[in-house]
Amino acid sequence: MADLHILREHALGLPAARKIAFRWAEHVEEEFGMSCTYEEGKTGDEVCFTRSGVDGTLTVTKDKFELNAKLGFLIGAFKGKIESEIVKNLDDLLKTKPAAKAHLVKKR
Repeated sequence: MADLHILREHALGLPAARKIAFRWAEHVEEEFGMSCTYEEGKTGDEVCFTRSGVDGTLTVTKDKFELNAKLGFLIGAFKGKIESEIVKNLDDLLKTKPAAKAHLVKKR
């Protein structure tokens, strides 16, 4: 099993970071077939994502995005490619700061 850990600091504040996290979750649902749930909190949010061979979380706060994921044996062979795609996508979202669509399941 391979582990991924990606940390990106930002100065956006929680409301703007939350919008980016929504966009990120939408992207991985559409592009990679992930199943995502989004939990809003007072000081931070958590996106839980899963699909066969992948399980992880994206934690969002007013000043950072932190992604932790476990890749199964077969998917782990592609860790480098997966990690670079996630980094590219997250960095692109942090540059553009687009508005988010809120169709994800929210838990409180």
